[in-house]
Amino acid sequence: MEILGYRKDSRIVNLKLEDGIIQLSAVGKEIIRCTYTKEKNIKNSSVIGINYEIEKLNEFVVEETQDSIILRTGSITLTINKKTGKFVWKNGKNDEILLQERDKELVSIPVEKYSTNGEKAIIKRVQTVDGERSFVENLKPYIDRMAYRAKLSFEWQEKEAIHGLGQGEEGIYNYRGNSQYLYQHNMRTPFPCLVSNKNYGILFDCGSLMTFNDDSRGAYVYLDVVEQLDYYFVFGEKLDDIVGGFRKITGRAAMLPKWAFGYIQSKETYRNQEELVEVVKEYRKRNVPIDCIVQDWHTWEEGLWGNKRLDKNRYPDIGKANKEIHDLNVHTMVSIWPNMNVGGEDYEEFLQAEYLLGDNSTYDAFNEDARKMYWEQAEKELYKGGFDAWWCDSTEPFSGPDWNGEKIREPWERFMLVGNEHKKFLDPAKANLFALMHEKGIFENQRKVSPDKRVLNLARSGYIGSQKYGVVLWSGDTNATWGTFRKQITEGLNLCLSGLPYWTLDIGAFFTVGSEWRNRGCGCNNNPNTLWFWQGDYNEGVNDSAYRELYVRWFQYGAFLPMFRSHGTDTPREIWNFGEKGEMFYDSIEKFINLRYSLIPYFYSLAGKVTQNHYTMLRSLLFDFSNDEIAKEISDEFMCGDSILVCPVTNPMYYKLNSMSINEPKIRKCYLPKGADWYDFWTKERLSGGSYVVADAPIDKIPLFIRAGSIIPMEEGLQYAEQVSDKPFQIHIYPGDDCEFEFYEDSGDGYEYEKGIYNKILMKWEDKESKFTIGKADYDFPQSIKNRSCTIFVNDKSIEFIYRGEPLTFVIK
Repeated sequence: MEILGYRKDSRIVNLKLEDGIIQLSAVGKEIIRCTYTKEKNIKNSSVIGINYEIEKLNEFVVEETQDSIILRTGSITLTINKKTGKFVWKNGKNDEILLQERDKELVSIPVEKYSTNGEKAIIKRVQTVDGERSFVENLKPYIDRMAYRAKLSFEWQEKEAIHGLGQGEEGIYNYRGNSQYLYQHNMRTPFPCLVSNKNYGILFDCGSLMTFNDDSRGAYVYLDVVEQLDYYFVFGEKLDDIVGGFRKITGRAAMLPKWAFGYIQSKETYRNQEELVEVVKEYRKRNVPIDCIVQDWHTWEEGLWGNKRLDKNRYPDIGKANKEIHDLNVHTMVSIWPNMNVGGEDYEEFLQAEYLLGDNSTYDAFNEDARKMYWEQAEKELYKGGFDAWWCDSTEPFSGPDWNGEKIREPWERFMLVGNEHKKFLDPAKANLFALMHEKGIFENQRKVSPDKRVLNLARSGYIGSQKYGVVLWSGDTNATWGTFRKQITEGLNLCLSGLPYWTLDIGAFFTVGSEWRNRGCGCNNNPNTLWFWQGDYNEGVNDSAYRELYVRWFQYGAFLPMFRSHGTDTPREIWNFGEKGEMFYDSIEKFINLRYSLIPYFYSLAGKVTQNHYTMLRSLLFDFSNDEIAKEISDEFMCGDSILVCPVTNPMYYKLNSMSINEPKIRKCYLPKGADWYDFWTKERLSGGSYVVADAPIDKIPLFIRAGSIIPMEEGLQYAEQVSDKPFQIHIYPGDDCEFEFYEDSGDGYEYEKGIYNKILMKWEDKESKFTIGKADYDFPQSIKNRSCTIFVNDKSIEFIYRGEPLTFVIK
């Protein structure tokens, strides 16, 4: 790919090739956009909706030598070999190599779409675990246009690790030496971006299927259908800078309502409005905190899957039920689906408007008018009936032809089967984008009718950019095994490394039993054969102490995720199904719900940092300890914010199947990253970093460690996240280093924070002087710490004071 010449125009450099153009654009000093086309002109439109503000740059220099063209932004130096076109990306401050690209490829291809060619669609409707699905049997391909397939190849450095790419199923942390297929599916949420431990990331402006490959055939990313090869190189001294660069390009994360950080109770499925109310009342009766109860599928009349109109026999007055629940200071979330059965009112409305995709079942989320119609249908009974949040299930949204059989198919076969199903009904260049457009419609339309209520959307799939639509992604329909639990920890870390800050899972897994027992669950699949995905280990569910142990360990992990939510089929999930007060499983669940609520001020401050500073709260150890050779390889520990090291227990210690007792040591080997001392959260013992420790891990504990030099704000006795407490606000200081914490508070809902109506109260600890300083608060909110009694805790000392919103300093010795 010889460079024949170049032209610089302000922040843009155009490289002339024999067959095409490469354009390099300086988005900021840490971000360069690279676009390669064989057409006459670069297209500036974005298939994934990229829309960013260009930073002011004092430096954007282009130099030419005999062999090379060199671009400098101050933070990035890009050297381009004129003869070969090879790119070498370097740290602009020290000239250290970040990445060497091998080559770029564009191959012209015909783009196929599908239709019935004027014939009446022959539709086979099949009942699946995701409802009734449509398979059109007389679809025929036709050539819609010409486009390109693209490939960008790399030369990795020694010991370079590659992370990100969204969430898969396999639990792969470092993708070096692996292949990964990026397609939307239950338990698979691809993101078109990767991050390297060499201080850079790459984000592709691509909505098609993709493949990451690193083996003897080469290291590359393959893009199925694009108009041009379009990607962003993002440099960062820290991983937070790289992830922040992704969000700068694709959108700032919206603030979630404060209650979203409390406990969310769900299961498949509550069957009527009385059950919803009674479950909430039981939690309140037991004084177990809760903030939300979820109404899963089957709110519609029998046979009308996906209809957003309630079955009045079971939900005769949902407004009354929601008011009862709201009066108990609990919120509600409801499941909605993009696919609809024939015969429902919602389906017929879409059919008449010609807003259905080619499967004759799913609405066209790429059509703005169709998105508006979808919202109006959801608003009519559900939103106006008092539901506070959305659960956008099955947002892939086409039935996976691989979700059958006793054994899981090969990865490449699943990729082809499922990917081709998407391409039958979506433009192949947008095969991964349905969920993103669906989420856009919910967010934008709710904000139009209800500007004072934040959008919360729990979705099964999404894409880079989903963060700006109030989206929390969850990992899909997992099965209850210890191995699955372990893999989920890794998958959550990789998704957050990909740029989305809010991720969760089904605590306890979705499928608890083996598929031969499935009709004891939802009964939505009558296939008598064994199914590979419905393979939980616990056919007795909560009646098996072995499952209770797994659930409790999953629950303890879930208490430190951005969203804390229990859900699943086959067996009930409410706390009283795991024993009674005084029994070990019940007590452990209650203990960790209470611990989560004590940390609500910490979590909500992290959420403020997510929106304000592009922060990530579910943190791979790579974020904070990238220079620790041991820490950067660990994917079964993580940081919750900057201060709390969480070490989930991922093996049984008390029971094996069928409540058979085992006597395994109640311990967990944990690595404490170097560069800090650590406090055992439970014992307060101070430990040195850079070493392994053996921590006690009985059923009521998982190993937690607080970094020395931390400030953690806490509340005591909350029953719900927005509760106004009359107890002293707690400020816990873990000495050992200077530190700061920016305590964030706002109204807890609405969008006034976008106008700057919030407090960021700086709390500062100076270790040598044992001096604590709290900064100024500008605003009052119902839960504000302004004019409240506060208590500072440092080791075995405490100081009480009244905070009036003005700066104060204390020396605590």
